[in-house]
Amino acid sequence: MWKTARIMISIENFTCASFEKKCDVVTGYSSYLTMRKVGGCKVYLYHTGIFFIEVYYSPVYQKVLMIHPFNDSVGLEPYAEMVSLADLNL
Repeated sequence: MWKTARIMISIENFTCASFEKKCDVVTGYSSYLTMRKVGGCKVYLYHTGIFFIEVYYSPVYQKVLMIHPFNDSVGLEPYAEMVSLADLNL
């Protein structure tokens, strides 16, 4: 299920990369984590091993609208309620 990042790309280089290169990193070198809905979009969360990537997809237009990288905990807050700690032995 989890892929190991096979390339080392910084978040800065990813941000400046072409749309095609960003798609290559998402599909080939990152691990899918979860999905949430925002309005009419589906937002898919991935992790490269170094930073997180959100892919905003429109089912209506059947295309990716935006690819957003981040590496801070604030970016993970929208996903917090999707995570259950019930199965952890604390």
